Amino acid sequence: MNRIDQTFASLKQQNKTAMMPYLTVGDPDIRTTVDIILELESAGADIIELGVPYSDPLADGPVIQRASERALKNKVTIRTAMETARLARERGSQLPFILFTYYNPVLQTGFDTFFEEVVKHDISGLIIPDLPLEECEQIRSLAHAAGIHLVPLVAPTSHERIASIVSEATGLVYCVSSLGVTGERTDFYSGVDNFLETVKRYSKVPIVIGFGISSQEQVARFSKICDGVVVGSAIVRQVESNIPLLEKEDTREQGLLQIREFVAQLIG
Repeated sequence: MNRIDQTFASLKQQNKTAMMPYLTVGDPDIRTTVDIILELESAGADIIELGVPYSDPLADGPVIQRASERALKNKVTIRTAMETARLARERGSQLPFILFTYYNPVLQTGFDTFFEEVVKHDISGLIIPDLPLEECEQIRSLAHAAGIHLVPLVAPTSHERIASIVSEATGLVYCVSSLGVTGERTDFYSGVDNFLETVKRYSKVPIVIGFGISSQEQVARFSKICDGVVVGSAIVRQVESNIPLLEKEDTREQGLLQIREFVAQLIG
């Protein structure tokens, strides 16, 4: 059974909502990413989204773009990101990992090799934001054969396409809370509640929401409607602000603790 399915089944029994932090792999370095994964698990995270740094992102706001720039300076690649998942497993992590990557690195790796690596590194799901519904059949088929969930993104602008986007989903559906790119927000798309209800009506799998969620109040609000809440830019910003501590051995634990405490208070 896929780790994502196990996690949602367990949370449903406990009447809990999944906390799903997003990290940019390699920001500020691989060793620290692995340490942060373990800290987030200790804080109560349920699923980790591992973002592959990319030089020309479509969906990422400025905070995650800066993180990608730092990671790319370390020559982090899609293979590095998958290797990071394995390193976290070796350190004892039990959480499901979802790899967030754009289509070109998958294409460059080669589909067969890519899915072999995904399985080998115990990654449970994929998000490929620039892969259109109309062109995803081959990837979806390969993912299904490998036991990997290809997670669709559905946005408020999807309108009449919502049903077709979510009908083939396995694992979960990722709902985009707002129009535009990622980034912390105080206000969300005014029709977001109706949008989420529409997605729930068509989805056979859990729905999660992301883009812009950055506070305990926002997590609590969406936890009442969704099966999971993704927090990305707010956590990546915490990593960024703690880099001066993380880079020094004598203050490293302090920096990691601050990131863990931030995520723990999001959960409440």
